[in-house]
Amino acid sequence: MAIKSLDCVTVEDITGLGISSDAAKKLHGDLTEILRENANSAADTWKKISKRILNPNLPFAFHQMMYYGCFKDFGSDPPAWIPDQETAILTNVGRFLEKRGKEFLGSKYKDPITSFLDFQEFSVSNPEVYWKMVLDEMNISFSVPPSCILYEHTSEGGHLSYPGGQWLPGAILNCAENCLNLNGKRSLNDTMIIWRDEGDDNLPVKHMMLKQLRSEVWLVAYALDTLGLAKGSAIAIDMPMNVTAVVIYLAIVLAGYIVVSIADSFAPLEISTRLKISNAKAIFTQDVIIRGDKILPLYSRVVDAQAPLAIVVPSRGSSLKMELRGCDMSWHAFLERVEHFKKDEFAAVQQPVDAFTNILFSSGTTGEPKAIPWTHATPLKAAADAWCHMDIQKGDVVAWPTNLGWMMGPWLVYASLLNGASMALYNGSPLGSGFAKFVQDAKVTMLGVVPSIVRAWKNTNCTAGFDWSSIRCFSSTGEASNVDEYLWLMGRAHYKPVIEYCGGTEIGGGFVSGSLLQAQSLAAFSTPAMGCTLFILCSDGNPILQNTPGIGELALAPIMLGASNTLLNANHYDVYFRGMPMWNGKVLRRHGDEFECTSKGYYRAHGRADDTMNLGGIKVSSIEIERICNGVDDTILETAAIGVPPVGGGPEKLAIAVVFKDSNSLPDVDQLKMKFNSSLQKKLNPLFRVSAVVPVSSLPRTASNKVMRRVLRQQFSQLYQASTSRIASGFLLQSPPQRPSTSL
Repeated sequence: MAIKSLDCVTVEDITGLGISSDAAKKLHGDLTEILRENANSAADTWKKISKRILNPNLPFAFHQMMYYGCFKDFGSDPPAWIPDQETAILTNVGRFLEKRGKEFLGSKYKDPITSFLDFQEFSVSNPEVYWKMVLDEMNISFSVPPSCILYEHTSEGGHLSYPGGQWLPGAILNCAENCLNLNGKRSLNDTMIIWRDEGDDNLPVKHMMLKQLRSEVWLVAYALDTLGLAKGSAIAIDMPMNVTAVVIYLAIVLAGYIVVSIADSFAPLEISTRLKISNAKAIFTQDVIIRGDKILPLYSRVVDAQAPLAIVVPSRGSSLKMELRGCDMSWHAFLERVEHFKKDEFAAVQQPVDAFTNILFSSGTTGEPKAIPWTHATPLKAAADAWCHMDIQKGDVVAWPTNLGWMMGPWLVYASLLNGASMALYNGSPLGSGFAKFVQDAKVTMLGVVPSIVRAWKNTNCTAGFDWSSIRCFSSTGEASNVDEYLWLMGRAHYKPVIEYCGGTEIGGGFVSGSLLQAQSLAAFSTPAMGCTLFILCSDGNPILQNTPGIGELALAPIMLGASNTLLNANHYDVYFRGMPMWNGKVLRRHGDEFECTSKGYYRAHGRADDTMNLGGIKVSSIEIERICNGVDDTILETAAIGVPPVGGGPEKLAIAVVFKDSNSLPDVDQLKMKFNSSLQKKLNPLFRVSAVVPVSSLPRTASNKVMRRVLRQQFSQLYQASTSRIASGFLLQSPPQRPSTSL
């Protein structure tokens, strides 16, 4: 569609999009009036168009015509949402700044919107003041309060052990207990969880009040103690994220054990790897997973993984209909042990703030997933991000299709419950109209997404006819976003903002985000997260000047509440700090994404700078994929797995460069692609899909013989952009490219 300036749009242009003549005339008249009112401001024009003209029932092509026409001559980073003072002062941060902004910022304070970046800088330079304020706002209680907020080591030994300092030293608490406490944010009759099972889409949503949640968590905690495990033992959860899984999660932490997070999509080998690394003593799982008409195995995968004691929950609350191993027990039998405790409160196990609560996994470049422990401090970071950046408040309803196996599952638990909000869980696929109706019926106010889900919604139009007007904002993480898809998403909720959010399992939240007090540009981040400082490294490895436009590998200042300081199966300092540049006497923390700071102060992500890629929101190392692909066919000498960002943005596509033993006899790449997909989905993750197989004569390598996947990524991206006419099935090249001696 050719982009026209809005003053050149005619009634005929509008009717050409399938809009009736009478409606087109009305829309054109409203547009003409708005243009007359805001002749010199594209931002104000768009703000009024999005509020007064656009609605979800109009063709998306009309939304595109208005947005792109409005900002035709704007340049980079046009705003898709713009805050106003009336709504800004109702946010968590706005209310706080109106009350204490001058106390914190002095004469620099003007108003919440103007002074937001000053407040962000204050959060970095005054961590003692900022974090005490946030913990007070969230009503966090300690059985023993910390001696201070942050203790920064000065000795060399302490520097190496804690480059980010020690947070809340001496504090003793239980973060699960804080989710269940009565305080100024909640009462016993407050709704904590709202849910619905797929297939019950025409029934009312179900509610769990705090009183019931506490009772169920306490009962499971009592039952856990009957297993005879030592406090601090690791107990895995491999289940869909439903009400029972959340109850189990909170009970494990409340009772002083450690959750081992395993995604319910994992194959037996991946389950086994995580159980062994964490030394899990037991596992909670489900008999099967029901998704629409499909029944997917789960317990059988846990058995194939040779898991220890399994407690098996029946799907959708039915009775178990399968035979269990002799060492395992049903959910009913597990709870039956402690029926006499049904009305008794469980005394939360109080622990030091740095005691482990959860072991999560993030793929590294060694082929083995990194085991990242969360402590009692990590949930405070997750909840604080939600308090500031997504503005989650008491009375909000927060939904984010995810799983406890990924960090956004525990994040959702703490971000909602520690802020006095309700958690909304849909026990089924988030890709269809059932989930869209659940968002409407649950009156979700903050909807979290990953771009691949948004793409499915847009392609199927499954949200049509549902009222998403309760949504105050979206948030997006996991993958690179696509501008057009997120323009469509905003339009489903009458142009509420999308808060882009990027972080990591090892951080417990985000390092860069958006805010309801700043203009939001599509697929871009508007601010470093509170308490965080970002650095973009030049080619020489040193940071460019802060707030200066540029592109390079991202590094982080080490001082971040909740960030990891240990790994179970790797040297933490070597992974995140060794070889990194110094700044203000502190070694920077490695992250590995390639980031851009734009001329207008926004940040954009450009994928991984190392050998880790992001496939559908799941970080995975190239080596993990290559290990499987190398054994698929005996004609293969070696492979290189590359994540390639598509033209126009969006999640990375998986391309496999293949070097064959006999370069004169190449097999059918279509058949090879099918073999790769079958093996990866069986042995690694059923969600992974190879989009391209590219034969190459050899892999580019460094002098020390390391594969230069970054070079391949750059070449594949250029090839993709130059060869769109030869692309089928989203990415697959129909014929192999010419093969220079080094790569393509």
